Amino acid sequence: MKITNDSGIEIKEIYTSSNSAATDNSLAGEFPFTRGVQASMYRGKMWTMRQYAGFSTAEESNKRYHYLLSQGVNGLSVAFDLPTQIGYDSDNDLADGEVGKVGVAIDSIEDMEQLFAGINLEEVSTSMTINASGFILLAFYVALAKKQGADLNRISGTIQNDILKEYAARGTYIYPPKPSMRIITDIFEWCSKEVPKWNTISISGYHIREAGSTAVQEIAFTLSNGKAYVQAAIAKGLDINIFGKRLSFFFNAHNNLFEEVAKFRAARKMWAQIMKDLGATDEKAMMLRFHTQTGGSTLTAQQPLNNICRVTLQTLAAVLGGTQSLHTNGYDEALSLPTEEAAKIALRTQQIVAFESGAPDTVDPLAGSYFVENLTIEVEKAAWQLIEKIDAIGGSVEAIEKGFMQNEIAASAYQYQKDIESGKKISVGVNKFVTEEMYKTPVLKIDENIQKIQIDKLTKFKLKRDKLKVSQCLKNIATAAKSTQNLMPIVVEAVENFCTLGEIADVLRSEFGEYS
Repeated sequence: MKITNDSGIEIKEIYTSSNSAATDNSLAGEFPFTRGVQASMYRGKMWTMRQYAGFSTAEESNKRYHYLLSQGVNGLSVAFDLPTQIGYDSDNDLADGEVGKVGVAIDSIEDMEQLFAGINLEEVSTSMTINASGFILLAFYVALAKKQGADLNRISGTIQNDILKEYAARGTYIYPPKPSMRIITDIFEWCSKEVPKWNTISISGYHIREAGSTAVQEIAFTLSNGKAYVQAAIAKGLDINIFGKRLSFFFNAHNNLFEEVAKFRAARKMWAQIMKDLGATDEKAMMLRFHTQTGGSTLTAQQPLNNICRVTLQTLAAVLGGTQSLHTNGYDEALSLPTEEAAKIALRTQQIVAFESGAPDTVDPLAGSYFVENLTIEVEKAAWQLIEKIDAIGGSVEAIEKGFMQNEIAASAYQYQKDIESGKKISVGVNKFVTEEMYKTPVLKIDENIQKIQIDKLTKFKLKRDKLKVSQCLKNIATAAKSTQNLMPIVVEAVENFCTLGEIADVLRSEFGEYS
């Protein structure tokens, strides 16, 4: 009987040493980093347990952050609502009905201050899942750090800032690709001088996988996008050995344990080679450091407690694959944003794997497995083939503009759904082992008054600012957009003078246009 994984790679009945003749025998911490980016991996430093949270108002999200920190989280990850993600203030007509729903609403520096009330930004690492408006949120964060009196050389975290995957898989873009790439390279340049510990981009395969890609497509498209960002930064005159150290990646973890481990190992090896080929000479600039989130699309609304088992498997895959940071999903997230109980169980899942399973005790514990070594080679080979196709089109930007990535992802998603509906692929509780639901899962409900509360806050905020200063700051942004001047210091000055997210985004809409 022929068995293949989700990437179409045939799985043999048994593997022997003859299947793994080309095994990479390098050590962790050595090029090409197949076995990990640190020599001692988790014996030296445990992965960051970074729980993703954000909903309703800044005040409500702040309460959840303090709760997570009290439960042992050592890194925060902010979820923003859709209006914030696409550059609209809460009082914009296009924000109607979406304020605070899938994340927290942030319109101003005041909201950012309330979001991190009681949290010292020098002492916590913060990841912000934001792309098109990421530069504005980074400006808010830096302005708040300055207000706290923090040393900007010490604040650490990441903005996702990966716009290419938005065109290919997710859709929360604002500006066309070329000005968007300009904003990203402005961020690279500015952060390297002003906030040197900040990771300036999290090149994301997560949403590519959520849109229906295979594991192979996830790393091929993500690494290809990463290559495009590096080429754009080099064209701007930036030093690959400096900005290369601040690049990070964001991957998905699905249920097929061995395929996922092989994917992570192959991705590290491939990125090291890509960076070397692009001219990096510092090995730290060749390291693929990544955050992982367990697979949201794998969670089922049917028999939701089964999702705890799925998340555990995915956690193990991420750890055995050598992740630097991990978010685990709540079991109820196919139904709503996670409740406090579900968020706690998700965190406890990481802590049990960290402190009870033995998985972190040695470096790359599955290395030398005939199966895993062979699968790493097969995943790498298939991913290189896809990258070569993208390069032949002209690179990621052209491949996206021509619909290549979108079509490949759509075809994989369609095939997966067909396999679920036919029963060829089993989803426990969905198309096999189906039972009548007896357990009623509690869900998190967002107060419908949130939009009014947020608009009232914004109205009061606008009344207490200097309108002339606001107007001048927005004019300065428009002027900089027409030139090659770096936008970041001007945007930081604007938010410090109480310009809102929507006002800044709108100025650049006027200058750059909108992508459709």
